[in-house]
Amino acid sequence: MSSDISYTPEEVAKILKISKFTVYELIKRGELTAYHIGRKVRVENADLDRYKQRAKGASSALSSASSSFGNSPSSNTNSASDEGLVICGQDIVLDILTRQLEKQFPSLRFLRHYIGSIDGLNALYRGLANVVTTHLWDSDTDEYNIPYVRRMIPGHAAMIINLVYRIEGFYVAKENPKNVLTWNDLTRPDVRFINRERGSGARVLLDEKLRVLKISHTSINGYTDEEMSHVAVASKVARGEADVGLGIEKAAMQVNNVDFIPLQKERYDLVIRQEDLEKPHFQALMSILNTTSFKNEVMGIGGYDVSHMGQVIATV
Repeated sequence: MSSDISYTPEEVAKILKISKFTVYELIKRGELTAYHIGRKVRVENADLDRYKQRAKGASSALSSASSSFGNSPSSNTNSASDEGLVICGQDIVLDILTRQLEKQFPSLRFLRHYIGSIDGLNALYRGLANVVTTHLWDSDTDEYNIPYVRRMIPGHAAMIINLVYRIEGFYVAKENPKNVLTWNDLTRPDVRFINRERGSGARVLLDEKLRVLKISHTSINGYTDEEMSHVAVASKVARGEADVGLGIEKAAMQVNNVDFIPLQKERYDLVIRQEDLEKPHFQALMSILNTTSFKNEVMGIGGYDVSHMGQVIATV
């Protein structure tokens, strides 16, 4: 019977077409039910089906939430019980922000969608998300986010609001035994790289740098090997399964046996539709970003520059 079937995390990852690390994160967060047999982890087929149904339900909620926002009276701050607010992005700062919003709107459903920058902008354009984050570097302008928002949300005014600044760099083993310091070092035959998935800000940064430096991605050992988060990349380096990966400084602070080589300061922004700004939940979001208590909480976890938090960077 199908109800008796169980899967390993690796098998679940293949079924869902995500990384094994993401499966473990889903289990850790309680989103996917699993059990242990000794040290082995198993997921029942029925629990996997329930997770997929919930994920499909969340997608439906995104569409209905987007539609209902258009008819929501902005003067009624507690009329959102039948709505949903979808926040896309992977940074822990978004989890803190979501908790703050939940306190102010306990009847509003907040859905966190852990996807990369380009997928987030696509979701915003298609009406499947309400707040997305992006850290996409454009090599032609040496600018973050504005060129991408302008191209990917055509005909719809969007506001770009700074959340934090972060440092992108290389994750390497302790004391950097391979002496990896520059983008060109990634092409060395003795260096194994671990990449991020297509559409993530780190992947775009890498590809843009390779284009500017005229480095072929085929010369990088491991370019096609992908993980779905900064922590997953850093963890793979820590385990010795790769020599170098690219990601933010915060993840290096969370993973043992990894050193961080800073390369570039990036602007990590929120993007919302301008038409939503006057609605109560978005006004609350802007208010939270500009409170000293929220900024202090983010500064307290380390790895972030909050000096421009809450500032409107552009309307495009």
